[in-house]
Amino acid sequence: MTAPAPQVWPTLRATDAPALIRFLVEAFGFIEVAVMAEGDTVHHAELAWPLGGGLMLGSARPADGDRWPLRPGTFGAYVVCDDVDALFARAVAAGATVGSEPAGTDYGSRECLLLDPEGNHWSFGTYRGEPRP
Repeated sequence: MTAPAPQVWPTLRATDAPALIRFLVEAFGFIEVAVMAEGDTVHHAELAWPLGGGLMLGSARPADGDRWPLRPGTFGAYVVCDDVDALFARAVAAGATVGSEPAGTDYGSRECLLLDPEGNHWSFGTYRGEPRP
C-alpha cells in the first residue's frame, strides 16, 4: 500500500532561501521537489523527506507585505530518521550547528539536535510516534 501524500505541511521562511534549500538537501538529506523562484527570491519550494512527509519554504519578503510573515530562524521540527549517527555526521560535515549530540532517550529513541544556517532547530530521532487508533 502506498502512503498518502502529505496533508500537513510545516512551513518556514528564510533570509537566504536558495542557500537554505541547498543546505537541507546536502546536510540532512531532504529531496528537492519544486522550487519556484525569481532570481534569489523563492516564492515557493517543496522538499520531501525520504521516509515520508515534507516541508514548504520560501524567502522572507517583508518589503512587499508578505502574506505569510514568519520570522526566519524561528522554525523547529522533529524528523524521524533510521540512522541518527550517520545523519548527525553528515550534517556536521556540511556545517550544521550542534545543539546536542546523538543520545538515547528514556522512551527508547536515539536523537540529536541540529541548527541550520538560519537558526532553525531540527531534532532527528528514531522515535516514530505512537500507533494511530
